Amino acid sequence: MIGGFATWRNEPVNFDKVDTPQTTVQVANYMRVSPNTENSPIAPNIEVGLYAEKTGKATQAYGPRWSEISNQGGVTRAITLGVNPAKADRRNHTYMVVRQDKGDQWDILYDFNKVGSTGHQLKVPRGNPNRIDLGLEVMGPQYADVPAIASRMQFMSEDKAWHQVASENTAQVISLGTCGSARKPPYCFTAKMTGGTSFTQWTAGKPRKASTVAPVHAFAPPALRPSASAQRPETPKSFNGVDQQALRQCLLNDPDGCLATVPGLSECVAGARLCNAEALQSAAPETPGPTASVSGEDVRERAAADFAVAPDKVSVVSPSMSTGFAAGTDTPSMWTVTSAEATPGLGRHDARFNGFRASYSATTGQLIEACWGQMCDV
Repeated sequence: MIGGFATWRNEPVNFDKVDTPQTTVQVANYMRVSPNTENSPIAPNIEVGLYAEKTGKATQAYGPRWSEISNQGGVTRAITLGVNPAKADRRNHTYMVVRQDKGDQWDILYDFNKVGSTGHQLKVPRGNPNRIDLGLEVMGPQYADVPAIASRMQFMSEDKAWHQVASENTAQVISLGTCGSARKPPYCFTAKMTGGTSFTQWTAGKPRKASTVAPVHAFAPPALRPSASAQRPETPKSFNGVDQQALRQCLLNDPDGCLATVPGLSECVAGARLCNAEALQSAAPETPGPTASVSGEDVRERAAADFAVAPDKVSVVSPSMSTGFAAGTDTPSMWTVTSAEATPGLGRHDARFNGFRASYSATTGQLIEACWGQMCDV
């Protein structure tokens, strides 16, 4: 396996309007690629997906991001390029990781444009096991309502051909159990895998309350606002050899088939890494009302919960003084928090690392970027 590809729609995620101090309440629908599982299932990996997080009593952050987990720590960065990446408009988006032609590192692509690269993935010997996880992860399930999200996934073999996974090579994990007579919301999932000899789709949701209302069909065409495309420059007919009109229609209606049906796309993805002209611009930032803001204490509590350290061990730098620590993210509207305490980071396993640093939007509370352990030194 030298690549992973997944797609799903930006479905709305709702949180209870209650205070949840010192508690991370987050919904993540992601694809995680573990290129080398020789040592353990929590070996270095790459994760890319859609994240919604409760940021206050009545506020939330929503949007895509990617992470790299290594033996030295990890990094996380929000993805801002694309067409409405931070809007729950039920539009299709695609997530991809592709191993670079030279070396052992991987490129991350969102809507068929490169948004980052790894730096600390392990070498993958021929014949070594590889693993892809695809699905829904919820923290604080008692506060979250997640509609059914239909996720599709493929992998790339060494000959650069894309394949569906054989059903016999899949395993399903539903940690809270499936909703039914024995298990009731909010502590259960709705989950269904479809396909014959090959895996086709994994549909998962996490209801807040029992309901008899049928979910919105996962592949119903989204109702795009006319102004959403009117605000962007006219898209060229062809970009880096890719038919842009065919790509746009494919992303709206059949994203998992784009690599096979859109002229020039598979060749572009394998080389140029910038294939979607419409999604090249940064999305317009969210503009909350004039009184909307996130306080330093709010950020301190959130960061302490996110990184599992005591709040009094977290230092907070005000937005007027802080800047981002990744290229292109300098801004006066971010809270930056740091700590030297041992932390598991955002990897959610038993390993501990020395210290972390993270930046949060001062207006929306969105996690913009973070690092932990030795990855903060890079």
